[in-house]
Amino acid sequence: MQETPFCLTFGHILPYSMSDSNTTDFTNPSTFILLGIPGLEKAHVWISIPFCAMYAIAVLGNFTILFIVMIEKSLHGPMYYFLCMLAVTDLVLSTSILPKMLSIFWFNSREINFSACLTQMYFIHCFSGMESGIFLAMALDRYVAICDPLRHSTILTNSVVCKIGLAVVLRGSILVLPFPFLVRRWPYCRTNIIPHSFCEHMAVVKLACSDIRVSSYYSLSVAFCLISLDVFFITVSYIQILRAIFSLRRRDARLKTFGTCGSHLCVILAFYIPILFSFLTHRFGQNVALHFHVLMANAYLLVPPMINPIIYGVRTKQIRDKLLRLFTDKGT
Repeated sequence: MQETPFCLTFGHILPYSMSDSNTTDFTNPSTFILLGIPGLEKAHVWISIPFCAMYAIAVLGNFTILFIVMIEKSLHGPMYYFLCMLAVTDLVLSTSILPKMLSIFWFNSREINFSACLTQMYFIHCFSGMESGIFLAMALDRYVAICDPLRHSTILTNSVVCKIGLAVVLRGSILVLPFPFLVRRWPYCRTNIIPHSFCEHMAVVKLACSDIRVSSYYSLSVAFCLISLDVFFITVSYIQILRAIFSLRRRDARLKTFGTCGSHLCVILAFYIPILFSFLTHRFGQNVALHFHVLMANAYLLVPPMINPIIYGVRTKQIRDKLLRLFTDKGT
């Protein structure tokens, strides 16, 4: 059964007036039209203010993390290498959507080239997958550090860390690679209007006039491989970590050991909870307002890059101490 295009399902709330060229049949549109946040067009300028603030904090915070790890030799270890990978991933994720989003909010520049849309789609889903893989790698680092601390330096050597990083990059890049190719092969008709603020995969696919089950099933498979398996192995790692922590006799030792995992747990929750909520509402929340769908999608791409460096900067003693020394030295 052919699926009704996403934009037509919500046609009664689309404020953008479709021209004749948008209502005639075409197989490969040269451009798509991004609506921003449908239903909240009058508030676009106001919505842009917190989005800009989040992006500014994300850029400043992640570059600060990269700078501190680069200049502080004592931080040249597996945990901080993974943290640098996370910072780069966060910078790419937030930068891949915010400039175009602001052009929509500020200048009503809603057109996006078809190829540019596919490129944005690839970067968003590719680096989201990489971020999930980095969290799994960081969970492995915490597991070895707590459950087998004497062998930590021999197990997670620099070469092993490089191989893990390469595996994370290749996994995300290869699994998401079919997304734009599948999107390009579908015929598009009736409209090229995307009721979203960026080129999210299923929002684009649902504009197609053919059977899109291949894209839908493949995206579900990728979500399972990238997100579900990562969450499963992270959970298994932390079960073993908690067992090791509660086996310690001294209460202060248990608290100190658990404190080394606190930052990682916070950023994991900040990443996976919005993704899970957005995924569930997108798949099963047909009665949820469209603007809420879009806001949640923006949240899981903008909020983690903003709070990750804050959490690690505040909760990681080595980074916090180095920051304080930098500001203290400049003040003297």
